[in-house]
Formats: sequence, structure tokens, C-alpha cells
Amino acid sequence: MSDQIQRFLFDNTNVRGEIVTLEKAYDDVLSRHAYPHAVNVLLGELLSAVALLTDTVKLDGMLSIEVRGEGALSLLMAESNPGGELRAIARLAEDAALPESAAAFRELVGNGQIVITLDPRDGNRYQGVVALDHPTLAGCLEDYFTQSEQLPTRLWLEADEKRAGGLLLQRLPSEAKNQDVDAWERSVQLADTIKPEELLGLEQREVLYRLYHEETVRVFDPKALYFGCTCSRERMANGLLTLGASELREIVQEQGEIDTQCHFCHSRYRYTAADVEALLDGNPDAPSPTVH
Repeated sequence: MSDQIQRFLFDNTNVRGEIVTLEKAYDDVLSRHAYPHAVNVLLGELLSAVALLTDTVKLDGMLSIEVRGEGALSLLMAESNPGGELRAIARLAEDAALPESAAAFRELVGNGQIVITLDPRDGNRYQGVVALDHPTLAGCLEDYFTQSEQLPTRLWLEADEKRAGGLLLQRLPSEAKNQDVDAWERSVQLADTIKPEELLGLEQREVLYRLYHEETVRVFDPKALYFGCTCSRERMANGLLTLGASELREIVQEQGEIDTQCHFCHSRYRYTAADVEALLDGNPDAPSPTVH
């Protein structure tokens, strides 16, 4: 089974969809961490969701989804770009006790919000925020489309630590081209019959055939997806600058150098005292700590 996303639409209707399957990319994320089973499942759902959203909004840039919770699982974050790169992390609250077995989304994250950030190569950065008002990740993300995109959207997300998958349906506002007024309701009702083992275990075209063999579905060429980290020495250095010149020099004085690590891929970056001074010389406006 390939890691890929595939777009499809129903001819003569205003309904379109995306289906995603992840295996190696999902494993590449999980193998870099040691999260409990329940967290791994949610990470798989989130990876599927970020791939679906990136392809749906057709963003030329980075899209990230952050689930910020007040429960034992304080953060879930996944990023994707048009090149098919995916990465994700989770953060557990201090002294968190998470179940090893499967657990409900809201049981793990509690109250909180989802922040979706669209960061285009050109243009302004945009953030949308939705509350965690539904028991599932899919339900909360559907609210985002309702509020921000104002497009009726449904999501089905599954993961089992080996594979992750997702299905998205969206109704476009182009009613003039719609020759089937019941297409949206019918496509959603049929998608509601999908079983987790079908979404995770079957080839994408087989899934679409099982659901929509009586519909006229146009399937487009799939796009490959894979794990990829966008960290770099320069990006890490820019992150260090936010600490301020005084704190950076204090760390160097105490430790001799600054040793930092990417949370996503675990790549390490070391900055000597000379590296830090060169960095500060090139950024004279680096913030100074606020005195309280």
C-alpha cells in the first residue's frame, strides 16, 4: 500500500473529495518517539487530517494543525506542505497518566482548541481557531470548515499504529453546475457506511468503488506522501534568537555551547560561543529579556 492522497469528484455535481492512506510516513513519525498507543492513534488521525486539509485548500506553503488541550495530552501537532512532506509530534502534560489502550479524543485532550495555521510562501499568514466542541478530532475539524471556509465538509479519520487513513467530502457553492440536488446527502450517507478496516486496509480505488460504484466518480492521479522535516540550522538559530542576547550568552557561559534538538526528527544542532556571537551580530535587534 502506497502513502498517497487522491482527489476525486462526482460528475455533474458540486461534491468533491479526497482520500488519503499512510503507512511508512506514519511509521517514520512514530518510530522517532515512544508515545502510548492512544497517542499514536490520534497522531495517525492528525497526520491524515493535515494531508487532507493541505490538498483541499490548495495552499502553496505550510499548513499546520495544533490541538491544544488541558488534559493529559496537552499538544498534538502536525504539519504538511504541497510537496507531500508530513511531520507530527505530541506533548504530554507533566505527570500525565495516559491509558495504554485506545481512548476517546476528548478524554485525552480535555477542553481546549484547535489552531489551524496557513503559512503561504507569498502572502499573509492566516490562523483559524475552533473550540473542542465535539467528541472526535474529525468533528472539530468539520467545524473549522463551517466557520472559516463556509463550506459543508465531512471527515472520516482512522488509525491503528500501523496504518492511518482519511476520507473528506466537501460541497462546493457552485450550484449552477449541480445537476443532482441529492448528491451531497447521498455521498455522505454512503461514506458513513465505511468500516475502519476498509479505510485502512484497502486500496483507495477499491474503497471508492465499494462506496460509490453506482455513482459517476472521476478519480485523479494520486500524489505521494512521506515523512519530511523542515528543520534546518538556520531555522533553529532563528528560534534561539527569541530567547534574547543575555540568555543566549548566559547559556554559553554555563555550558560552553548551545546544544538543541528538533522535536520532530531529533536532528541535533550545536552552536559554539563564536556561532552565537556571529548570530547576534547579524541580528542586533534580538530581544532582551523583560525585567519584572
